[in-house]
Amino acid sequence: MRIAVMGAGGVGGYFGAKLAKAGHEVAFIARGRHLAAMRERGLTVKSASGEIQVEAPTVSDEPASLGAFDIVLFAVKLWDTESAAEAIRPLLTGGGLVIPFQNGVESIERIGAVVGTSHVMGGVAYIAATIAEPGVIAHTGQMARLRFGAVLREQEGAARSFLEACTGAGIHAEQVADIRRALWEKFVFLSAMSGVTGATRQPIGVIRADPDLRAVLERAMREAVIVARARGIALPDAFVEQQLVFADGLPAEMKSSMLNDLLAGNRLEAPWLSGAVARMAKEAGLEAPVSATLYAAVKPFSGGDR
Repeated sequence: MRIAVMGAGGVGGYFGAKLAKAGHEVAFIARGRHLAAMRERGLTVKSASGEIQVEAPTVSDEPASLGAFDIVLFAVKLWDTESAAEAIRPLLTGGGLVIPFQNGVESIERIGAVVGTSHVMGGVAYIAATIAEPGVIAHTGQMARLRFGAVLREQEGAARSFLEACTGAGIHAEQVADIRRALWEKFVFLSAMSGVTGATRQPIGVIRADPDLRAVLERAMREAVIVARARGIALPDAFVEQQLVFADGLPAEMKSSMLNDLLAGNRLEAPWLSGAVARMAKEAGLEAPVSATLYAAVKPFSGGDR
């Protein structure tokens, strides 16, 4: 397959490297020092499951120069969604599809408003990975999983083809029937974890071991579940308890991507995570005081460089 990776950070860099090593025609769209390093030294993924080296990747900061693609893996930060969606329009001229592997639950609509709803599927990535240095992706732990699915019936064939590509590349991937529910299943945990780790500047091990912080994590998840149900997403009664078990199995040193951005002085995705829970709760006439407080705690840093 011809696959473009829009945003070659932790998510895009890791899965794009796996697909490239499996022989697919992968182009990485990046910028700045990361782009320069990949041009000079290739792309390296450091992981406990084995190092990956893509010797001479196709890289560019000008998507329009790359031609048309079957699939665009869309993995930019949430604040860049609309501008990045506009930039990839030329990549879809052959009828290609975009799969957003972003945080949050609003990417399908946001990207679709720019490139057309028929071009957008849904996707969820489960991985702790970041740019350790320009040209190098560091993967923490063993978790590396993709879930994706069609939004429209005519997208089913492309979704199956991409599943075959992922499976052949050794990626743990799943094509799901209800991708919107899958998005919320991740969002409930991620919005809470990013909020608590960001507000405390502590990894998940500290959060889950402290009774007070664990209770905050649980309450934030329960608020997100209530919002999900108000929006027609049927999550089971035991869902939060299942997520707490999931949290207990994560590496103690794992940080949310938002905490990594906060510590690096970068912009934060908070408005689309705990901030989105608070916003959507308000729109539905509900209350989400824990999520609103977690958002308020990091809001002064959301612009970065502070």
